[in-house]
Amino acid sequence: MSHAQSAPVAKLVRHIANLGYGSRKQVQALFREGRITDAEGEVLYADDRVPHAAVRIDGEPLDPPPGLVLMLHKPVGTTCSTRDPGRLVYDLLPPRFRMRDPQLSTVGRLDRDTSGLLLLTDDGQLLHRIIAPKSNLPKVYEATLAQPLRGDEAALFASGTLLLESEQTPLKPATLVPVDATRARLVLTEGRYHQARRMFAAVGNHVVALHRPQIGGLTLGDLAEGRWRPLDAGDLARLFEGAAP
Repeated sequence: MSHAQSAPVAKLVRHIANLGYGSRKQVQALFREGRITDAEGEVLYADDRVPHAAVRIDGEPLDPPPGLVLMLHKPVGTTCSTRDPGRLVYDLLPPRFRMRDPQLSTVGRLDRDTSGLLLLTDDGQLLHRIIAPKSNLPKVYEATLAQPLRGDEAALFASGTLLLESEQTPLKPATLVPVDATRARLVLTEGRYHQARRMFAAVGNHVVALHRPQIGGLTLGDLAEGRWRPLDAGDLARLFEGAAP
């Protein structure tokens, strides 16, 4: 159990409201109705200060405390931004997750037509550590292409000389491993806008399907499309495997 779960929290009414279960007024009503108890079923009160892990609402444990990191298997057709058309990835989570304070944010983005591993967190420091250019955190993509590979893409992508259209700075070296004539595995250590798709466009090809199964040493495993789970300390350690010191 983490320190955040075992240490006494601030006044329960504030803590539970910050987890998104409702406004303070709405959470006060839950207390009055006796729906907030400890693990043994004893009724708790709004001003109580007890460990996060000891609290139950209608008999169910609370959502994870601040410091939450989620792994989501993002489906095609969902989007990370309200500026893009399509169903938001937040709609795949419990509605109260959108009301948390601090806010739950996506760690980088996957575009609407890309599926795979997407991280979300309310930990701003962790978010910046993951997306910072100097982290060199490897991200693995599986690309299905419209045209067969030419054969020189791996050398070009690894060269550190490839320029994307309308950009002045060459890409960092990237690793491409062909799977078959029209499928390839691509490992990137930076995250420019639509980078994988634009890299293949730069060599005259078009990505028809793109999936991200892995970030650092963290993989989707058997997490089904559209599903999510919180990460623990072991997951976070695997995430940073292979990153720059």
